Amino acid sequence: MKIGGARAEAFSAMRKRALAQAGAQVTAQQAAPMDKAAFLGLGETDLTPAVQGAIRTLLTEIDDLRGEVGRLKGRLSEVEGLADRDVLTPLLNRRAFVRELNRVAAFGARYGTPASLVYFDLDGFKTVNDRFGHAAGDAALKTVAQRLLAHTRETDVVGRLGGDEFAVILVQADLETANAKAESLKRAIESTPVDLGDWSAPLRVSYGVRAVEPGADPETALAEADARMFVRKKMGGA
Repeated sequence: MKIGGARAEAFSAMRKRALAQAGAQVTAQQAAPMDKAAFLGLGETDLTPAVQGAIRTLLTEIDDLRGEVGRLKGRLSEVEGLADRDVLTPLLNRRAFVRELNRVAAFGARYGTPASLVYFDLDGFKTVNDRFGHAAGDAALKTVAQRLLAHTRETDVVGRLGGDEFAVILVQADLETANAKAESLKRAIESTPVDLGDWSAPLRVSYGVRAVEPGADPETALAEADARMFVRKKMGGA
């Protein structure tokens, strides 16, 4: 409907007054303290004691329910964290590590940031198990995990892929930097024999390094780093 002339001016003025009045009412409502009964659109005088009691009970139950939901969310987060952890060491397991490798590759594809993958394998691990027992083998694996964590940054990702195989994602590291870091990590792991009580066993590792190319398939990257590690192992770690 169109309105023109003097009627339009009158209508406009009337609309402005109505909007101003409505705005004032909204401002007054916002400024006034609101309790839970007011939120329901009811005042204390509008409610019988029985109804007030029922509302308070209902609101208490709602608060309790919110608290329980919060606790359940915390528990779920805890369970998810445990599902990502290796059963023996404090490192990520293979599933979680592959997920992180995929995330880093996707990040590189979007922002052009470099990253590298280092694949480690213990040399002579079967001999440690056979000579000293599986408890000694577990101690060796835990020691390797601890030394990898101690000599990498919080932004790097460290995982145990299974058995005596470990891997590290070095973020913001090109291939040259990663090769130097891999050699440094090798020295850190091999620096001190693992303590086995009455015995001690030297630790020896081989490694392979591969650049994490933007958008790279994580399983392919791991397989190629593993192949490079195997070549170095055959060459005596050279």
